[in-house]
This record gives sequence, structure tokens and C-alpha cells, in this order.
Amino acid sequence: MDIKIKTALISVSNKSGLDLVIQKLHEEKIKLISTGGTAQFIRDMNIPVTDVSDITNFPEMMDGRIKTLHPNVHGGLLAVRNNQSHKESQEKYNIENIDLLIVNLYPFENTVNAGAKDEICVENIDIGGPAMLRSASKNHKYVCVVSDISDYSGLIDELSKNTGKTSLDFRTKCAAATFERTAHYDGIISSWFKRNSDALKEKFIAPASLSEKLRYGENPHQTAGIYKNSTHSSGIPSARLIQGKELSYNNLNDADAALQLIKEFDPSNNNAVAIIKHANPCGVACGINLVDAYKKAFACDPSSAFGGIIALNQTLDIETAKKIIEIFTEVIIAPAITDDAKNVIASKKNLRLLILEDMFANSVSHNFKSIEGGVLFQSNDNHKLKNEDLNIVTKVKPATHQTADMLFAFKVCKHVKSNAIVYVKNNKTIGIGAGQMSRVNSASVAVIKNNEMKDYQSDESSLKGCTVASDAFFPFPDGLLVAIESGATSVIQPGGSMNDKDVIKAADDAGISMAFTGIRHFKH
Repeated sequence: MDIKIKTALISVSNKSGLDLVIQKLHEEKIKLISTGGTAQFIRDMNIPVTDVSDITNFPEMMDGRIKTLHPNVHGGLLAVRNNQSHKESQEKYNIENIDLLIVNLYPFENTVNAGAKDEICVENIDIGGPAMLRSASKNHKYVCVVSDISDYSGLIDELSKNTGKTSLDFRTKCAAATFERTAHYDGIISSWFKRNSDALKEKFIAPASLSEKLRYGENPHQTAGIYKNSTHSSGIPSARLIQGKELSYNNLNDADAALQLIKEFDPSNNNAVAIIKHANPCGVACGINLVDAYKKAFACDPSSAFGGIIALNQTLDIETAKKIIEIFTEVIIAPAITDDAKNVIASKKNLRLLILEDMFANSVSHNFKSIEGGVLFQSNDNHKLKNEDLNIVTKVKPATHQTADMLFAFKVCKHVKSNAIVYVKNNKTIGIGAGQMSRVNSASVAVIKNNEMKDYQSDESSLKGCTVASDAFFPFPDGLLVAIESGATSVIQPGGSMNDKDVIKAADDAGISMAFTGIRHFKH
């Protein structure tokens, strides 16, 4: 059913592109009703417009909080055109049909992200706009609703091809898009009100907008896209792609894993590099400078580093850039880059370079995962282990350098898929075992990876005298014994097993030190 548009109500906060729409409506001889600044915008185009106050017989009041909340507005939007009782009410109260509504909402999201004070944010919560949008969308059988600038061209095309009419199909699509937008808008507001609360929300709300359609998902037969969190301006979706082709689903997933890991290392105290492959670290290190850290991280697992994701906690310099391009790398993530380094990276046209200036902004407070029939939701694992948190449970106490390696190893272990075992020496990984069903197997895999190191024969790469970290407790001594037999002389693990006494005895028998953290870092 096509509906001829005779009257349109327009009230927008963002006037971009509005002139083209107004001009088209004027050409179609459509009566225009508007509010405040939008009405003035139309008048400046020398096009006739009726103030909404002339329709409601009430002025705008309370600093613009009250403008369109009136039966003459909502009656015009909600009236069922072929309903006799509705017609009688319209005649009795002089309510005119409104056939087209164009509204975009107060910029609450932008206001929040700009860091505005609470009272300013509150004043940017739109009330009249969402109310009108919902009324028009409900009555889409008779009313067309446009709720975003991106829909202007579609409206103009629709009016042009249908001589000033809109089809039911077009109105239905517009209504669906509008309800999505109002739900998103309300979700942002709800999240803002609960921003300082760790309590689970009664209703799951994900205030995110489609940022980009991706070529495909994990595999070519899967559709995919990336949605940007409307209330969190940091993270991979906010990074600037300086060069290289568009990022894939897998690139983005790995890049986020790299970002979360590198954020463990304060740039004011460390030059740190993390190399990620399939969302697992294959090398992490701190160094006297960035290129030193990269060389050490790369040495942990050179074969896996091929085609990996590299995250840096410092400005990418020319020396580090030259080393990175020696092998194929998918993505580099850094807070900044020098001009010389940028020229070096440019020699590898397909290498994606992401710059994230606010890399060390506060992490999101939660994460969620879709499962069939629902969503798993949890607070983020933002726990930071300190020296004073270590509970030394063995007769032998760790030396200062061992304590430092313990803390380093536990940071890395936190970002390795469970079951996770990490061998560390002098603030660099020298063996990583990830994702095995058995902790013993993870310990063995880490040894195997160490044996593959090109510079294995050097003391820096040898497991002799190293520190081993486990993301969860050793349920039995067997996993620990693998580490001890490989050369580990200090251990860090959560503790809490029924067999802790046996595990501690194994450590004491071997004459090594062991610390309990009381904190588990499963990452399934």
C-alpha cells in the first residue's frame, strides 16, 4: 500500500544533509512542521515551515525539554487512517495526520565520549525524539519514519520513483531500522548509568554499532562484521589503519589478544613486545630498548612468529621496523611510529599497521561470548599481581631476579589459552605450552617449543635456571616434575589443590622455590 506524503514533521539535532531532503519535500509540495533550530534551518532556505507550537498550541518550554510531547503530535503519528473512531477523535480535537517523521536524536553518545560532566550528559538524553520515533514506527502502515542521516538518500529515491509516495515495504524497513536505533540509544544510556557498577544487568544490552562488514569470518563460508562499542573509545576498533589491506576477522581477533597482553606492561617501566599467533602468544619479552625486546620475543618461537601479530608498548622506531620486516608479519600494533620507521614499513605493502594512541586507556570492565540459546557474560580479568601478593610456600626462597621473572611469567600466562604453562628467563619467554587438555602435556609442549629455538644452546635460551608459570594449580606433582626435570628452579602458580602438600614436597625435594598467588587465570 502506497501512502502519499502530505505532511512531514522534522526535528533533528544533526542538520548534515538535511537541505537535500527539505528541497525534495518542498518540490513534492509537502507541508513541513518543525521545531526550534530545525525550523530556522528550513526558513533560511526560504521554504515555508509551520512551528510545532502552532500545532500543539503550547510553546517550547523547560529549556526545550517539552516540545513535541503532545496529543496533537502523537495523535497525528498514531492515528489509524481507516479507523472511524480515530477519525472522530482527530476531528474533535483538530489533530492533523503526519505522514512522514524525520528525527535524529540528541548526541548522547558523542557527549559521553567527549568526557562531558554528568549534568551535560543528562541534558543530552532525548525524550521527545524516541517517543515520536516509536509512535511513527508502530504506525508504519501509514507513516514513514527516517531516523538517521544515512537514510536520507533512500527517502529521496523513494519519493522520486513513487511520485511523492512511500511503499509499505520501504516504511517497514525504516521502522525496523528505527527500533534498532532507539534500542541502541537506550542501551548506551543504560550502560552509562551503570558504568560504575559490577552488578550483572537484568537484561543483556550490547551498545555497539556495526563499524565494518568483513569479507568473511574465521572461514570463507562465514559472514562477519565488527561492531564498535559505543561507550568505549579505545581498543582495536578505534585504531587507525595506517597502511595495508583491510583486516580480517582472524586479524582482528588476534590483534585484540595482542593488545590485551601488551597492556600488561607499563610503557614507563618497560620496553615490551608481544608476538601473537592464533590468539596465543608465541613470544613475549622486555628489553633494554624496543629492538632488543623484539629480538628476544622473536627468538622464543621463530617459526610460529611467521605470519603473526606484533604488539609494541612503545613508539615503533626504525631499528625495530627493520627487524620486523625480515619475515612476513600480518599486523603491527603500536601507540605511535616515527617517520623513518613508517618509510621502512611502507616497503611491505600488505603489512597492516595499526596505531592506537590511547593503547593504555582503561580496559573494558566486562566481556561476553555467544553460545547457542544465550550469552555468557563476565567481568574482565584485570587483576594485577604485585610482589607482596606472592606467598612463598617452599623452604628455598626466590632470588630477586627470580621474583621478577615470576611476575613477568604470570602476566604472560594470563593470556595463554588454558591449560597454560610458560617458561621465562630474564623477562622473556623461552617456552610456551598452550591449550592442551592436560597440564602435563602443556608443560611438555613448552619444552618442545624451547628445543626448537634457534639459539637454544645459549644460556639465555636454556631452560636451566628458568622460572615456570602455570595459569591454574598443579593438581598433582607430575606437571611440576616435567618443569623441574627440564631445568626450572622457580615456580609460580595459584595453589589451592587438594594435593598442594605433595606438590610443595616435590619442589622442596628438588630444592627450588615456589610461590602461590591465590589467583587463577583460566583463558578457555
